[in-house]
Amino acid sequence: MKRGFYPGSFDPVTFGHLDVIARSARFVDELVIGVGVHHGKKALLDEGQRIGLLKEVCAPISEATGMSIQIEPFDNLAVEAARRAGAGIMIRGLRDASDFDYEVQMSQMNAAMAPDIETVFLAASPATRMIASSLVKQIAHMGGDISAFVPKEAKVLIAAAVQG
Repeated sequence: MKRGFYPGSFDPVTFGHLDVIARSARFVDELVIGVGVHHGKKALLDEGQRIGLLKEVCAPISEATGMSIQIEPFDNLAVEAARRAGAGIMIRGLRDASDFDYEVQMSQMNAAMAPDIETVFLAASPATRMIASSLVKQIAHMGGDISAFVPKEAKVLIAAAVQG
């Protein structure tokens, strides 16, 4: 049984994240989604909201694919969190060349620290390539419609957070 680890801030979770999660079922039986908690960084949604939201929107993916999905917070190096989760694969999504350059460098450093954990890159699907959580937050703060980028459950939480 293959176990993967997909780290991110998921602030907020987007259709791009969900695409990577669903496509991960093609090569892992179990996926641990690591919600990064950085104490020096101000998140739009708090840790509990992000974890609860991921549980809610990932349940249908788990049901449809048969992949077991767990959500866990982490506040250390992603590669250490992957090891703690018992994952042999770290999954990373790529939108464009700038993501690729950064992620390859990160994967090489992770491989030096944890040679037993392989990084697998998933190129973004054409429909989700342009979605970035930072842009979603910016659009929401400016009163724009984010329906095309996030699940409705996320839209509700984001609306409350930006008004709040």
